[in-house]
Formats: sequence, structure tokens, C-alpha cells
Amino acid sequence: MVFLNIVSSEDELREMLGFPGKLAANKVIDHLDVHCAEFLKKTPYIVISTCNDDGQCDASPRGDSPGFIHIVNSKQFVIPERPGNRRLDSILNILKNPGIGLLCMIPGLDETLRINGKASLIKDPDIMAQMAVGHSVPSMGIAVTVEECFIHCAKALKRSRLWNIDSWAKKDELPHPATIITAHTKLENLTVSEVAACLEESYTKRLY
Repeated sequence: MVFLNIVSSEDELREMLGFPGKLAANKVIDHLDVHCAEFLKKTPYIVISTCNDDGQCDASPRGDSPGFIHIVNSKQFVIPERPGNRRLDSILNILKNPGIGLLCMIPGLDETLRINGKASLIKDPDIMAQMAVGHSVPSMGIAVTVEECFIHCAKALKRSRLWNIDSWAKKDELPHPATIITAHTKLENLTVSEVAACLEESYTKRLY
């Protein structure tokens, strides 16, 4: 399909959507103050956005118990890199382009915290040790230097009713990840039950 009505200028955007009010226009700070630091300490789930030098973008989740993000100071914090699928999409992007954006979420709170800045990949032993879970010490972390930090309004989460359990689909109505992965990979002789078992093994034995 060819889209015929493409918005191509900021003037057109502003004519359609307007300008931010005083609160939205003035809420951005360039560091973690006491309020943002407290938000991060209570955050169990974030989405990090990165982009490579060709402009290809990626959004990837990171999550753990509240407090998993290590705050270094008012301008820097570190996200531990826990075991994943080893595609390294975000990590490889950061090597090429340090720009990063984060969306930080606390269950039950409809407002989110947005942070933009520059990222680097670090393996400082003293910092890694502080992000250990049991005997499992992360081999590296994503260090973020804050450039912009602000609270995002609650409208998206209110409209989605994300935290409202009454709005959730029944478990048997949810998409089935193992079925989707099997269909997408098209690997010969690989069954849905085998993929499901592989996922379960990863989730139960390789979280850290």
C-alpha cells in the first residue's frame, strides 16, 4: 500500500497537534534528582531504545527486582546485562551509536519515567559485584549518562488499562510464543513442544 497523505514538516504537525503546555514544555531536567532516583530504585522494568549508525532502531526490555539499576551519581547509572538470547541487538547498537532512550515503568503507576542520554558498555568489577544476584555476577553493564529526564503523563497506560487485571485477556486467549517462534524459524523437525520446553528451561535455569 502507498500512503498518500504523509506529514512532512513540523509546521504541518503543529497545525494538527498544537504546542506543549507550560508543564510539558518545562518538565525536563538533565540529571537524576531525588525524585527520579527514587523512581529508578522502585523500577522493576524498563525498555531501552537504541539505533545503529545506519538508522535502524531497536527497543528491548530489561527487568529484575526493584533496585536492579545501579545509581552511580546524579548523572550516571548502570543497567546490568543479564543472560539473554545472545543476539546482542542493543549492545551492538551501542557500540556503533551511544544514543539511548529509556522508558521506566513501575507496576500500578500509570506515569512513566523517560530518560535520554549516552550509553557505554562497562565491565568494572566493583560495579558488577554490586549488581550480583546470589553468586551470579553480570559480566558487563550498560552505563548511561543522563542528558534528559522527565515524567511522562499517564494517558497511554490509562487508555490501555495495562495494570487493570479485569482488562486482561484470559490465559488461553493469549498469543502462544512457542507456536510463533516455531512458525518464524521454520527449522526442520523442530516442534512447538520442543520450543516450549527450550523456553521453559531458559526461564527456570538461566535467568542469571
